[in-house]
Amino acid sequence: MRNGRGPSPQRTGMTEKCGVVGVSLGGRNAARPLYYGLYALQHRGQESAGIITHDGFQQHSHVDMGLVGDVFGEDDLDQLNGAAGIGHVRYPTAGSVDSSCAQPFSVSFKSGSLGLSHNGNLVNADEIRDELAGMGHAFTSDGDTEVIAHDLARNLLDADLVRAVKRTMQRIHGSYSLTIMHDDTVMGVRDPQGNRPLCIGTLEDGYILASESAAIDTLDGELVRDVRPGELVVLQEDGQGFDSYQLVDLENTAHCFFEHVYFARPDSIIDDNLVYEVRRNLGRKLWEESGVESDVVMPVPDSGRAFASGYADAAGETTPDGEERDEHDDGVEFAEGLMKNRYVGRTFIMPTQDERERAVRLKLNPIKSTVEGKSVTLIDDSIVRGTTSTQLVQLLKDCGAEEVHMRIGAPPIVAPCYMGIDMATREELIAADKSVAEIAETIEADSLAYLSTDAVADVLESDRIDLCMGCVTGEYPYEIEGEETDREVDRPTIGEGTIPADD
Repeated sequence: MRNGRGPSPQRTGMTEKCGVVGVSLGGRNAARPLYYGLYALQHRGQESAGIITHDGFQQHSHVDMGLVGDVFGEDDLDQLNGAAGIGHVRYPTAGSVDSSCAQPFSVSFKSGSLGLSHNGNLVNADEIRDELAGMGHAFTSDGDTEVIAHDLARNLLDADLVRAVKRTMQRIHGSYSLTIMHDDTVMGVRDPQGNRPLCIGTLEDGYILASESAAIDTLDGELVRDVRPGELVVLQEDGQGFDSYQLVDLENTAHCFFEHVYFARPDSIIDDNLVYEVRRNLGRKLWEESGVESDVVMPVPDSGRAFASGYADAAGETTPDGEERDEHDDGVEFAEGLMKNRYVGRTFIMPTQDERERAVRLKLNPIKSTVEGKSVTLIDDSIVRGTTSTQLVQLLKDCGAEEVHMRIGAPPIVAPCYMGIDMATREELIAADKSVAEIAETIEADSLAYLSTDAVADVLESDRIDLCMGCVTGEYPYEIEGEETDREVDRPTIGEGTIPADD
């Protein structure tokens, strides 16, 4: 299905890469478990953090800009009373970058109080916002989370909790994993195609919902399972269990493959796959598809480490032609040839081109004995603009590498992401208008190869149609103006009287 490919549509009010968490406990306050859970999800968002709790009588909220450790102090946590709550970490790439879009978003109305945390991005948020604004709803931000909250609050005025959530799900279009709190009831919702991750776990005295299982591990909990696409999970208020409602059931999913390649923590389990093992297996596939004999294989830290480990293991078993190695042939040596300075952050000031180039040496420094006089295979998870890859290749050659071969554990990124991953625009993507050979020439690598889309689907044990691979194919699982879609989509119609009848 084609929607008339044109320029990339403007992206506004995006929630982008975020982490959500929700807990319902048997008696103790939820604030500290939520705080620790957000710490475990800090990689999913560094711009703002927030927690909302409910003590059975009233809602308590603390939301601010900054990292989790900076936003919350002891006094803040002590004032967040209640055994139920939700939390959020946010890092947008578009829309407002002030506190107006910080989450969880809260609203009070005559049917109670509502809190909502969102990971993902709606593609019809502007249409719904315009309609609700015409009905008298006042908006304080340009974020799509507030659109969901207003629509759900409206539905809660004349429907029970489950039916209200279903009505909202039938209206919104795009990717979303939500933790919601209506008074002291905590819920989790995953969009019908399961684009963004969400899982449920059990704690010693309650249950937890989180973007990744690493948050459950942090709290000494046990992963129960992923929240299913189109499912509503309602945590029981005594912390003794949860109720499940399958509100929407579609034939195909659209799990984001890039969560496994880049975004999720390696120790998380997403859609039944341990992310670390997925990355190792992608590295093995990379060797099978495009292995090159070299003296040493090394990762770009930390993103390429698991890929390089799998690549080197596979290289020790077979030759690039697929022949088994004999017992005296160890294949390619794996080595940590680049050391990372973890204290150089995004705020490092680089006013001149010379200083910007020097910044690579501040962040990554090669180990000369590993590189000098050798052919090197450098493994990373992706090439976006190509700037860093160019600098790394030059850095290794300046350090004495005779050859630098680049191998990437994902297909080329040729299109932007509209579904909640921080991604450059099409104009900034080096693979959008260059062939692999041209990219290799640009970054001055002796050779370059990417992983195929078929290899990704094979490692994830998934049919290609059940994955969202829009950023590497240019075909999206949702109908987006100016872009192509890889499936038939049933987009909700916006307008008065168009809410589908309840079952």
